[in-house]
Amino acid sequence: MLFSNILGQTHIKNHLLKSIENGKIPHAQLFVGKTGSGLLPMALAYAQAILSGNHLVGSKAHENCMIKVANLAHPDLHFVFPVNTNEKVKKNPFSALFLEDWRAFVSDNKYGSLYDWLAYLGIEKKQGNINVDEAKQMLKTLSLKAYEGGHKIMIIWMADRMNTACANKILKLVEEPPQKTVLLLLTEHEEHILGTIQSRCQKLQFPLLPENVISSQLIEDEGVEGKKAKKISSLSNGDYHQALNLLNNLGDDAVFENWFVDWVRTAFKAKGNKDSINALILWSEEIAKQGRETQKKFLGYCQETFRQAMLKNYKADSLLFFDAPNTKFSIEKFAPFVHQNNIFEISEALETAAYHIERNGNAKIIFTDLSIKLTRLLHAKP
Repeated sequence: MLFSNILGQTHIKNHLLKSIENGKIPHAQLFVGKTGSGLLPMALAYAQAILSGNHLVGSKAHENCMIKVANLAHPDLHFVFPVNTNEKVKKNPFSALFLEDWRAFVSDNKYGSLYDWLAYLGIEKKQGNINVDEAKQMLKTLSLKAYEGGHKIMIIWMADRMNTACANKILKLVEEPPQKTVLLLLTEHEEHILGTIQSRCQKLQFPLLPENVISSQLIEDEGVEGKKAKKISSLSNGDYHQALNLLNNLGDDAVFENWFVDWVRTAFKAKGNKDSINALILWSEEIAKQGRETQKKFLGYCQETFRQAMLKNYKADSLLFFDAPNTKFSIEKFAPFVHQNNIFEISEALETAAYHIERNGNAKIIFTDLSIKLTRLLHAKP
């Protein structure tokens, strides 16, 4: 993975290249940001630049090194990522047992999410974890000498999935790793990483990608028509992974719209109406039957629909990209009910629901609680 292949993030690319040029590579770094902002591609490009720096540019050794890193097969490049038991690995799972799967997954999904990875392994209904068995493997791997005599690099993807036992066991490793060892911890949720681990890492915050960068990439790589690419990039909120999801699932909008319309109409009528409350519970039960990824996508659709309604309410038509698949729903009629006095609470409720769905919470309880909150919020006065 070359720095030139990474979307945006020019400032971070320059910073990392400068650290290599100056010979001041921090031993432990924490990359923080959305998966779709390019954490893993950046870590791979950084690793490639460090490891290939041991060889003369243009030499056979340099070329071979570049190829090995690109194939995630360099002997001095190591990976740690969340795993769980599946059909192949029945007990005591750790990353090395899934390395071939990981290579195949990353080759097609460099901006992929944790859910994408777990689904690839066929364990999307389980939690992906980095446990104490993994910590033992990490200590063992990094105690060995570098195969090519240069740096050893370990990329810990979704580092927030380390449990406390694992984090405590590698604390000394993060603080004082072996010579020429580089630890790159990648996370979307730094708050879930042990504070003592965070304090020993140099942190790099990855900003969201500009809309024009995402739309250009969709046009160039995916062959998306200009207007459609602009719409998707606007809806993706700076997350290229989200943009690809939207591109591949635009057909879901008609289904999501029907669910959304039934939901908000019932929620609006539910204040003081027992029958409508029962209808909301039934609606929640139906959504709870869907797969977790569908539920997450639907919550994202709701988030964007509420946002578009607020923009319409405040006459920011130049920012509107809403396009209902049918005429059952009118953004113009809905817009007056979404305003500054409820949009923040609605957004927070949707984000909280998505958070708990991601972590295998009880979907029926989550959507019922969300629905009851919505009955109050829709009646808030502007």
